[in-house]
Amino acid sequence: MKRFYKAVSVGAGQDSYQVLLDGRAVKTVGARPQVVPTRALAEAMAAEWAQQGEELSTAAFLLRDLADFSIDVVAPDRSRAIAELLPYSETDTLCYRAEPDEPLGVRQREVWEPLLQQAEARYAVRFVRVAGIIHRPQPSETLARLAAELAAFDTFALAALRNTAALTASLTLGLAALDPKADLDALWAASNLEENWQIEKWGQDDQAAARQERRRLAFVAAARFAALAREGGAPE
Repeated sequence: MKRFYKAVSVGAGQDSYQVLLDGRAVKTVGARPQVVPTRALAEAMAAEWAQQGEELSTAAFLLRDLADFSIDVVAPDRSRAIAELLPYSETDTLCYRAEPDEPLGVRQREVWEPLLQQAEARYAVRFVRVAGIIHRPQPSETLARLAAELAAFDTFALAALRNTAALTASLTLGLAALDPKADLDALWAASNLEENWQIEKWGQDDQAAARQERRRLAFVAAARFAALAREGGAPE
């Protein structure tokens, strides 16, 4: 699609902000007003529009897409959004490991165990560790506690978490990525531990490297989206 606008700006309402293209407010894919809670987020979304060339690249609208998902999908049915996040805890990557005495299992324990223990302490829950790929359910108390935690999230944080959890196959890592002090590089490396282990042994082709980089950028964008949507958030 060719660029159809010249000027990009941000409009402010009462505790709400919108991207304006030639003075006209942008709408979501679902034709709803694309209103966001902070100027910082609106300005970052405006930058996505301003940085476009003569041909629009839809892949560059990472923040816009998250805003649309938050407004069109999460806001109308928060309970469904939360229910769709909980399976990332039931099959959390950090809980499924190789045998403890295998080299991969040793590395998983070294990298993943501190992260899992931090989550257990933070949310007052207990996770079941599994050696192998056979599914074992997590305690119902753990799932209930995490559901209650998610219920306190706003729609923008839930939208961001949908991406961070999906991209890492882990609700634990997804939640950690939304912490303002998160080390996103370390969390992303933890989520790709097994893939990187294989790369060390067999090497990596260019297509796989490009795919992993696209996923990493989406992960970082989701964490940034959540930070910008928080009151007092500021662009990087």
